[in-house]
Amino acid sequence: MELELRHLRMVLAIAEAGSVTKAAAALGLAQPALTTQLQRIERILGGALFTRDRRGVLPTPLGDLVLARARVLIPAVTGLHDEASELITAGRTARYRVGTTNGPIVAGLVRRLNDAHPGGPVSIRSTSSGNEVAQSVVEGRLDFAVLGACANPPALLPPGLNWQVITVDAVWVLINDRHPLAGRDEIALSELADEQWVGAPGDGCFYECFAAACAREGFAPRTPTEIAVSSAFDLVAAGAAVALSQGMVRQLEGAVAVPLAGVPLRWRHLIGWDPESPAAGQVAELYGYAVETYLEVIRARPRYARWLAMHPDLGVQRSVSLFPGPGLPGRPGLSGRSDPKIA
Repeated sequence: MELELRHLRMVLAIAEAGSVTKAAAALGLAQPALTTQLQRIERILGGALFTRDRRGVLPTPLGDLVLARARVLIPAVTGLHDEASELITAGRTARYRVGTTNGPIVAGLVRRLNDAHPGGPVSIRSTSSGNEVAQSVVEGRLDFAVLGACANPPALLPPGLNWQVITVDAVWVLINDRHPLAGRDEIALSELADEQWVGAPGDGCFYECFAAACAREGFAPRTPTEIAVSSAFDLVAAGAAVALSQGMVRQLEGAVAVPLAGVPLRWRHLIGWDPESPAAGQVAELYGYAVETYLEVIRARPRYARWLAMHPDLGVQRSVSLFPGPGLPGRPGLSGRSDPKIA
């Protein structure tokens, strides 16, 4: 007779219950049956696993060794079964484990995935670190990354993924609605040289791109204060700072978004995936939902929609892929625009 996983579960149940009688009840066994099993296990291992006194049972040194191994092996084998089940299920059912760094299209994308796959394997992980999300896709812990980046290609992301541009949008400036420049149709970045800037934390290239854009305008900006998005909006509404934002930002009380003259900064929404993963077959569907969500958001932002109509190189990018690989699978013949460089 060889030691089996069920034997380790029995030993662990006895140790956790503190008595053979209580462990038998928890396992749904008769107490004599569990006692017999324990004796067999002890014969296999060559010694007693427990000593007994009036308080119940206590593990012997051999018992402690077996329990230590059981507490590692049982979860490991359980995890193996779970992961194997997920892998088999993924072969039959589309799986969507999406990591994001937030943004205006995330909520609608989640809604569309859940509507299309009710009760299905859809999960969303949100973080401020694009590198963390991308690395999770590389390691197979996520299926897709939906990120934002100003540079092309995005800096600092791990290699091994395909990237597809969903949209390219203008970066605007968010200022207090009583700011002297608030009523302007557009603002030159150089007019904001003395402002205190505020922004959300992240590990992307945005601040480097911002500094480069300011340098082209002939000034060095104050180092932006990194703070949570909601707090950044509060500071802008209070007149204590200005912030860069996407042109499609929602209306905020006490603040107004204004275009930057000449579009000195652009923001790309990207989908990333491992081309060798089973999830690669679902990229086209995810891309389609992302585009639908973006267009829905634009319809709800009439001011940005009117501005976007005058800038046809921006908006949805249907034929642009970044490093490496062929880009969006399953979408041959899509007409689109070329991806504009950062101004």
